[in-house]
Amino acid sequence: MDEPFASVDAQTRFDLEDLILEVRRQLDITVVLVTHDIDEAVYLSDRVVVLSGAPSRIAEIVDVPLGRPRNQLTTRSSETFGRLRSHLMQLVTTA
Repeated sequence: MDEPFASVDAQTRFDLEDLILEVRRQLDITVVLVTHDIDEAVYLSDRVVVLSGAPSRIAEIVDVPLGRPRNQLTTRSSETFGRLRSHLMQLVTTA
């Protein structure tokens, strides 16, 4: 999926993110998502692959140890979410 939620409003984005998590759970499939949205990457992922600038290389692979099922409010307000978000922000601003 290449930035599938780029053209929707915030509430629709949250609903679609939750739908993706539910479909993934029901079908037990792997989903590869390309996004520039750090919060979205953390919320939806088990792992985030951060790429460096040109020439693009893997800067770091970050495990996302957030439990399931996830909830927009409780997951995004957790200490772990905040720590991961900060770490990824640091990586993308220096990569």
